[in-house]
Amino acid sequence: MSITMPTAAVEGIQLTVTPFRADAVVGTIGLPALLQLVPSPKVEEDRRAMKFSPGAIRRHAEIRSLVQRTLKASQKGRNVASYARYIASGINGDFGSGWSTPPITLWLADDPGAVSDELVPGSGIRRITLLAGSPVVAIDGETQVTALHELYDDPDRYGTTYQQLNTVRLPFELYWGLGVEDARQIFYDRNVEGVSVDKNLAMSMDQRDFGTQLAHRVAEAVKVEHDGEMVPFTRLVQSRKRQLTKTDPELVTLSALRVLVVTTIYGRPGLALSSATVRADDLPAGLTAEQVRRRVVPLLSGLLTQLHPQLAGRSAASAPAVLAGIGIAAHQATGWATTGLPLADADLSDLLAGVRWEREARYWDGVAASANAAGVLNFGGGAKDSGGRVADAILYPDSESGRKIRGR
Repeated sequence: MSITMPTAAVEGIQLTVTPFRADAVVGTIGLPALLQLVPSPKVEEDRRAMKFSPGAIRRHAEIRSLVQRTLKASQKGRNVASYARYIASGINGDFGSGWSTPPITLWLADDPGAVSDELVPGSGIRRITLLAGSPVVAIDGETQVTALHELYDDPDRYGTTYQQLNTVRLPFELYWGLGVEDARQIFYDRNVEGVSVDKNLAMSMDQRDFGTQLAHRVAEAVKVEHDGEMVPFTRLVQSRKRQLTKTDPELVTLSALRVLVVTTIYGRPGLALSSATVRADDLPAGLTAEQVRRRVVPLLSGLLTQLHPQLAGRSAASAPAVLAGIGIAAHQATGWATTGLPLADADLSDLLAGVRWEREARYWDGVAASANAAGVLNFGGGAKDSGGRVADAILYPDSESGRKIRGR
């Protein structure tokens, strides 16, 4: 005697999803379920670990290698621990609502085990079942997946708990039924077709960055007469773009203002921090965040007020390289500079007052910019390339570059 096997019940991980095309859905997934679906990429690159892993894991590793780059000896791999710390801080509430991780893009090499009817008629919402051992690969967001594995493997290391992690849900999109070539194409499109955000611009958007915080404080503290009315300087700061155009009403970018702030705090070493995160506990030795605010805000407020006519005239003063040099010079007036001659505020103002700010080759070629055969200046070298030369020209009026920018 024999009995028939069930035909409708399919066991596996069930996900509630909404389709956005015939072979792709979006939804959210609990962290434990995600980690069960997508094994740790770090483990899959460990040959010794894979030697003793189940066949399903080895198969998954083979499929992953067809569509993903390696973690070992790459920036991607080096980012894992910091990403895990970031996620843990977000889960712990350290950032309030001001944190986010992007949706993870998953590829199922097979088809789902089952797809239900619509849970709510007309909504498209369905429940799909993924069979245990199905090869699900993260073709975008794999660094995040690796960081989540690290976090779940050792929550104590990151200051969180399994209880917290078990309540975490993550957004995802899932593609299935695609060949390896299509999955590779999605990987390429996601990583190449999009325009990367300029690092300096991205830094200027980081509201936890101390340099960005202080740049906003400085802008808020300045009021200038512009186009016949008194306005806060914040209205004259462009925060959405890296570079200004002739038609922009703003006078300076937020990223350039941040460079001015960071070089004022650190001096020349601040050039290396123009595209790096600055935290309050990274300040020069012996300084607190409040001490830096009390000195830098009024110092730079005075400089911006003095330079406003030059900024409004679209002169060389608005170039990031020039602002970096001004910041290095201003560092000598902070009271905590450890090299060079200390300056009083009035001394710094006098040094700037003699500068010819016009965008002309005879003043700025070879200092903050390069001129072509027609004498047209290009300030594209940036703060790191030219900030130090600008600072020397400002601080040493009798040097060759000092005389040049003063028209002597």
